[in-house]
Order: sequence, then C-alpha cells, then structure tokens
Amino acid sequence: MRSPRQIVDYALQRRSLLADVYAGRVGVAQVCDASPYLLRAARFHGEPSEVTCPVCRKERLTEVSWVFGDGLKHVSGSARTPDELERMAATHHDFSVYVVEVCRTCNWNHLVQSYVLGTSEAPGPGARRRTAAE
Repeated sequence: MRSPRQIVDYALQRRSLLADVYAGRVGVAQVCDASPYLLRAARFHGEPSEVTCPVCRKERLTEVSWVFGDGLKHVSGSARTPDELERMAATHHDFSVYVVEVCRTCNWNHLVQSYVLGTSEAPGPGARRRTAAE
C-alpha cells in the first residue's frame, strides 16, 4: 500500500476516556454505543485486531476504515477493506481514512487513527474546482 501521510493517533484520547470509564466518571452505556451501521461495517469490511476489548474483555476488536474525499464521489463516507484502500490509493487523488475500533459484543467504539492516502498529485490541467455559482 502507498505510504499514509498526515497520520493522527488518538491513543491518548482513548486512554483518557477509558480512565474515566474505569473510575466511574463516564458510564459504560455512553461509550458502548456503536450504531447498527458501524456494527454491520465491522462485520463485512472490518479487519480483526490483536487488541482485546477494553470494556467487556470478551473478544478482540475489529478495525473499520472509513474513507472521505471530494474526489471519491459516491464512495465517500463508506467503509473499505485494506485491499480496497490499496486500489483506491493508486487511482484516486488524496482522500482521508479514519480507522475506528469496534467491539461486536458490547458495542464499544473509538476512533483509533486518521491518515491521508492517494496519489498526492494535483488534478490535471483540464480539471478545476467548481465554484458555488456553477
């Protein structure tokens, strides 16, 4: 896969939230609130991780990669597998990927990482951004 750029890791935010849960300042119901759409994406597009769920400790988490970008058109806002990400990185201009970890047992979910993939080439000379007036 092409090298990801502009990587943001949300591990400190995750640790802080889990510390609040363990201390009782935040309820489990507040953090175990994955939507049915996210759970379905985890089932069909997710990749199993080696990390055990920090809340229920019953199963390993599943990582789901969501893609967003103007050049992706109808694909933007959907979950993609690593193979699909690799193909998209070779054919599309820059787009953002957000990786969310999900527990399919207790519905824990948290943003793990975000990064940019793509060809990093500017669109060709004939292509330009349209204005709102157009």
